[in-house]
Amino acid sequence: MPNSKPVKKIDSLSVRDFLKEYADHLKLELVAGKRGLRRAIREGSVNRPSLALTGFYRYFANKRLQVLGASEMTYLRSLDEEKQRKRLLKLIEHTIPCLVIARNYLPLPVMTEIAETRGLPILRTSMITMNFINAATLALDAAFAPSTTEHGTMMDIKGMGTLIRGSSGIGKSECALALIERGHSIVADDITRIRLLDERELIASSMELNQGHMECRGIGIINVGEMFGVRSIRPEKRIDLVVSLSELTPDADEDRTGLDQDYFTILGIDVPHIEIFVRPGRDIARIVEVASMVQALKRLGHDPAKEFNDRLIAKMTEKK
Repeated sequence: MPNSKPVKKIDSLSVRDFLKEYADHLKLELVAGKRGLRRAIREGSVNRPSLALTGFYRYFANKRLQVLGASEMTYLRSLDEEKQRKRLLKLIEHTIPCLVIARNYLPLPVMTEIAETRGLPILRTSMITMNFINAATLALDAAFAPSTTEHGTMMDIKGMGTLIRGSSGIGKSECALALIERGHSIVADDITRIRLLDERELIASSMELNQGHMECRGIGIINVGEMFGVRSIRPEKRIDLVVSLSELTPDADEDRTGLDQDYFTILGIDVPHIEIFVRPGRDIARIVEVASMVQALKRLGHDPAKEFNDRLIAKMTEKK
């Protein structure tokens, strides 16, 4: 079952927005080239221009954040000022977005001069080079990740990220409230934001405005954290299972064995999916909880339905 929701994907991120969003996390400060903050980062990764500084530009990743560590700074210091200028100007010719100097190194005087005259932002961080590269790569991967939204409630049920979806008024929030009372955590209510990280993992989170809140029909908006404690809220969670709540109709085809695995496709990723039919007197929250636990067992290599089916076939074979 595909998700036809529109997909949002950014093609570039300005250095100004990058600095605004991640300055504290990455311990960044602007040291030169302020008028170039509109330059765009066009790839969600980072690059160390070691070979480029020596004059080798084949396969140079110029669209990425350029990081100068101890080796690059030591190499530049070994050159006279004229060679420093030539190497840095050549680097700028390839329209790089900015330079980040790690380990709190001070920029070279010629570097500051070029940054101001050419409008090239130079940032500095106190982090060691590899730690910065790892953290910045994760941050940029998240910023450039394709995203979409789903009309549903996202829960963390015993470590299993479960997206509960269905038509308006079907009982998603009531189901989530019952699960919260049983000690599980809510990630998002009503509208769930979903990002595809590393082209393999779907991460769900709440819209910033309604994080930690949910709507209960007949009551209104409630603050989940204040009512049930901070453990009842998760900022984000990987999606492991999609549960669709549907109205029970005479022609509804309910799965009685669990042998057939259905999938719900989000951003090109197939997620295990089950459909639960809502009817009076049925404890939907308990069924969703059990469904999540069964999926957890399947991830560990234990499929209850298949194991029972194998035993049944073996028993029937013995009688022949």
